[in-house]
Amino acid sequence: MSRRCDLTGKGPMSGHTVSHSNIKTKRRFLPNLFNVTLMSDALGRSVRLKVSANGLKSVDHRGGLDAFLVKAKDTDLSLKALEIKRKIAKAKASGEKASA
Repeated sequence: MSRRCDLTGKGPMSGHTVSHSNIKTKRRFLPNLFNVTLMSDALGRSVRLKVSANGLKSVDHRGGLDAFLVKAKDTDLSLKALEIKRKIAKAKASGEKASA
């Protein structure tokens, strides 16, 4: 289990803690991750993901999990999120055929 956001790809960064006397000590900046359950309208079920606070805000801004995944780059997404994205695309394609 890596400390990486499933949707945005945000992960740990490294840097320095700088004291008053300007002594630099190595440290890690960890992303603010949450285990969340998001609802997919196209799949009709909920999905559990590890998402950063920034990623959760972005999902809400774009109008839900389905809209976020459609616009997201494949390089940023985790394997689990990529699989969900493919299932959503497949469900939407079959939904369009049924309505036509």
